[in-house]
Amino acid sequence: MTTHTMRHFAAGMAAAWAFGQAAAAPLQPAPIDLPAAIGLALEGPRLRAAGHEAAASAAAAGQAGRYPNPTLDYLREGEQAGARTTTIQLSQPIELGGKRQARVALADSMAALAREDLAALREEVRAETVAAFHAVRAAQERRQVAATLAGLAQRGIEVAARRVAAGKVSPIDVTRARLAAADAATEQNAAGAELAIARTRLGALVGQPADALALAPGADALPVLKPLPALLAGAAQALPVRRARGQLAAQGAQVQVERAARLPDLTLTVGSQKTDDAGRRQAVVGVSLPLPLFNRNEGNLLAALRRDDKAREELAAAEAAAVADLSAAWARYEQARADAALLRAEVIPSAQSAYELTLTGFEHGKFAFLDVLDAQRTWAGLQARQWAATRDAWRAYADIARLAGAAIEQDQ
Repeated sequence: MTTHTMRHFAAGMAAAWAFGQAAAAPLQPAPIDLPAAIGLALEGPRLRAAGHEAAASAAAAGQAGRYPNPTLDYLREGEQAGARTTTIQLSQPIELGGKRQARVALADSMAALAREDLAALREEVRAETVAAFHAVRAAQERRQVAATLAGLAQRGIEVAARRVAAGKVSPIDVTRARLAAADAATEQNAAGAELAIARTRLGALVGQPADALALAPGADALPVLKPLPALLAGAAQALPVRRARGQLAAQGAQVQVERAARLPDLTLTVGSQKTDDAGRRQAVVGVSLPLPLFNRNEGNLLAALRRDDKAREELAAAEAAAVADLSAAWARYEQARADAALLRAEVIPSAQSAYELTLTGFEHGKFAFLDVLDAQRTWAGLQARQWAATRDAWRAYADIARLAGAAIEQDQ
């Protein structure tokens, strides 16, 4: 083998090894944005289970309209030949009082209620995903701020040490700087733990392991919502209200089922009878009707009526709760959004500038180190308020979306 051939062979082997390593390397999941996270959450087992229940209710509604089956009877009386009587008859129950229609109406109401439960669960999962996604965003921002403050605390130690070495300040300032650095390190650890918890919650919703979960870069701006009166106009169609309305319809159908059950069913029988001694067959016709002497279904009907009253009151309570909850969530969102915007645009940049000027002034002997620590704590506190306000705003936004539907944002 020539040297040139050996070089080609070695290059080919290296390329094959690199390809094998790339193929064997585990694929990292692509970063997800909020719409992708919601889509993954809506495919989770909770929604699939609710979908199975809705399908089962639909199947039960189809079964409710079936007519009762007839009964085929064969009777033989006597054992001795020539003295036996043989009867063959067919009996068909006939439902009276609108039982079938009432049963179908009840089954349709239960199927509609299952669909409302599925829709409500979808909105709940959507709201949970929105809140969890932005909780991860806020936790990431908190960790970044904590890392920045930890770095600034280390810089404070260096500045204080130089000032002490030059004999300009007391050595106690170095101790203070180290205590501030330890506090910043504690905050950094707490921010890391909060981020891990937030990632775990989001990972459970979207069906991905927390350690492999990555969010797409970028910050989602808080939207401007419609005015509260416009949102309250749609509160009557909030999912809790719609479910309560569906429950009332189901209870009303149950009342009709129990009322129809008070009228007994008729059983019609036709057949033929043969006696050996007569040697011929005779037609058999019969009608059976239970006598409602002891059981007129009064108890079941009364129970259904009281449950209907309960469902009516629950509907009124759901309507009032939807208005109250929507108003409270809208107020929380507007306050948190305004606070976050003010802190991010004006207050935090001013606090950062004040800290940097104070640290520079301390380095030149114009400020005491306590002023530096005070400016640092102020900046850190404002950062914490800003990400907390952003997190609270997104939580309130998720609640509003669950109560008022998806079209809640003001057209720009």
